[in-house]
Amino acid sequence: MAPEKVYAMPFAKVYPLLVQKAERKGRTREEVDTVTCWLTGYQPADLERLLSTDADYRAFFAGAPRRNPNAEKIKGSICGVRVEEIADPLMRQIRQLDKLVDELAKRKPMEKILRT
Repeated sequence: MAPEKVYAMPFAKVYPLLVQKAERKGRTREEVDTVTCWLTGYQPADLERLLSTDADYRAFFAGAPRRNPNAEKIKGSICGVRVEEIADPLMRQIRQLDKLVDELAKRKPMEKILRT
């Protein structure tokens, strides 16, 4: 899919898919919220509010209060692409969120997922 199409995807439509991916493997929506807030600096109430808007991925990440400095420690492949090698900053953030949810689905401990 072309990057511009990905950036224009409504976050409220993508987010339930992230939750479903985690829940299929026994994880919870609260855990998806935790990793999402960790990455972006949003508070859970902010995240809930954004899910009731038409904010796309671009607006979601542009409005993030602060990017977690440990986000650069997110490494590995998602959809056959190494996260740390993605040049476009927005696409890297999108893939980092995908990777965090993927790690949840693989039942990694939260401490490892959050790079603590």
